[in-house]
Amino acid sequence: MTDILQNADEANYRIGAVSRLTGIPTDTLRMWERRYEVVEPHRAEGGNRLYTRDDITRLAMIKRLVDAGHAIGTVANLSIEQLQERMAPLAQEAMSGVTGEQERCRLAILGEVLPTRLAEQPSEAQGLDIVGAYGQLSVFESEVASLDADAIVLEYPTLHKDTVAEVRRLLRRSRAARALVIYGFGAREAVEQLETERTSTLRAPAGLAEVRRFCLGARSGARVPPESSPASDESLSLPLPARQYSNEDLARIASVSTSIKCECPHHLADLLMGLVAFESYSAECENRSADDAALHAYLHATTARSRALLEEALARVVEAENIEI
Repeated sequence: MTDILQNADEANYRIGAVSRLTGIPTDTLRMWERRYEVVEPHRAEGGNRLYTRDDITRLAMIKRLVDAGHAIGTVANLSIEQLQERMAPLAQEAMSGVTGEQERCRLAILGEVLPTRLAEQPSEAQGLDIVGAYGQLSVFESEVASLDADAIVLEYPTLHKDTVAEVRRLLRRSRAARALVIYGFGAREAVEQLETERTSTLRAPAGLAEVRRFCLGARSGARVPPESSPASDESLSLPLPARQYSNEDLARIASVSTSIKCECPHHLADLLMGLVAFESYSAECENRSADDAALHAYLHATTARSRALLEEALARVVEAENIEI
């Protein structure tokens, strides 16, 4: 079973889910914790951070204030009550200066529990346009593309490995920016695979406020155009560029001393080693997953071409620095 806890008052959420719910990049979140102690996440076995719903609420308020111009150092250690006081003028501005249409998010739902809860608690649906709610997978899949949803929410009693492929297929079909999966019980591997840039998970019963924050955050994400499937990319038919530098070459460049006070050779070598690793990884994923073969073929080809561009940049730096390989 997943290490996400069942008790809503305990630490349920890993850093990736918190990042997507609050809009705070994971690197920024770690820095705020280290430098300003904005929250104190629990640590699961293995050292992974786990956050509570109160942590998420606090972080979301701090993010809003920082976006409004407050310095992080001035708000990081305020109490919830003090943060709410600082937020009051922002709420008044939003009520007076932003139209309802600008604030709304179009949400499509597959499942029966969430639509019922939203109908029973209409105040929690403020800012949400439920453009479609379906109980049957086949109907949802056939109609979701026409709904022009900003985000989709998929309810599953259980999560398994084959659920991951289904979620990704529905997200592609919907052309929404993101998908939120609300589940009862799930295999750890399935939950981890669903914590990506465009998909997030919440353990049921999910708070309606969290669903709303997720959907409104998804409005800033890029929709997937109908005709932009990676499988149709003409670049996939072109030969991939061969590597100019071996891993040993890159390791040597990363460690040599330069004649000027410039770390560019080291940084470029480090970037290339990361691209090479992801290039190999995407090729392996392409071979392992038939459902996502087209996507991973696209990622593999794109990474290889990005790697070739950086290799050209590194070649110029190596020549300028007279680095011998």
